Amino acid sequence: MISKAQFEKEIELIISNAIREDVGEGDHSSLACIPDTAKGKAKLLVKDEGILAGVEFAKQVFTYVDPTLEIEVLLNDGDQIKYGDIAFYVYGSSQSILKAERLVLNAMQRMSAIATKTNHFVSLLEGTGTKVLDTRKTTPGIRALEKWAVKIGGGVNHRFALYDMIMLKDNHIDFAGGIDEAIELTKMYLKNNNLDLRIIVEARDLEEIRAILKAGGVYRILIDNFNYEDTKKAVQLIGDKCLTESSGGINEETIRKYAECGVDYISSGALTHSVYNLDLSLKAV
Repeated sequence: MISKAQFEKEIELIISNAIREDVGEGDHSSLACIPDTAKGKAKLLVKDEGILAGVEFAKQVFTYVDPTLEIEVLLNDGDQIKYGDIAFYVYGSSQSILKAERLVLNAMQRMSAIATKTNHFVSLLEGTGTKVLDTRKTTPGIRALEKWAVKIGGGVNHRFALYDMIMLKDNHIDFAGGIDEAIELTKMYLKNNNLDLRIIVEARDLEEIRAILKAGGVYRILIDNFNYEDTKKAVQLIGDKCLTESSGGINEETIRKYAECGVDYISSGALTHSVYNLDLSLKAV
């Protein structure tokens, strides 16, 4: 996984690029009708139900735009929210508040939606011991925000990107000439480049699981698109030799049944690619 410093750098890049994209040479709407000396106050109003996410990010955005802005936080990331709640107040330059408004809202609405969906999936697995994983199926440019929201919702981050973990999927295996070749070449690559990265290998059937176990040195086996019975067989085959992960079209109707097969993790791209933004507004007080 990426380090805290790397993650913080990603957040800084998201903020700077988003402000560049949205503000450009200046917020002419505000500049045209609001004096630069004007002070104001606004509240983050909740108009939906779910799990709140993005408060800490909002604080970073406001600070980036104008370090003199003051934020009074009433609700924190991870809190259950309902219609009419106020998450925070922000005080200071009216122009600065308006400059930050859209980025704050866009991010918090999406992050809250992801946290809400993740929290729902986590609740469906209560008592099983299985953890919910996200994927790389994220919105380009804001992956750090979406994975942050998954953690707020109670999920676990998978690899962040292509550089922080080895994941051999079907195409890697086929291009390499088979499972044995793919795993052996990967071990050699890591050794030759002095890299300490975990290896995950995708299996399409029970025979591939046997081949992966024989090759050894694998951190986790991805049991991809298996039915319930074969998933149970796969878990029994693997035992405590490495960790297990189920994936492939798993939804809220099927997720608990896969967890009951005994897998350690269930990954779902739907946490980040299939959500509807929560309704939040920033209103002048």
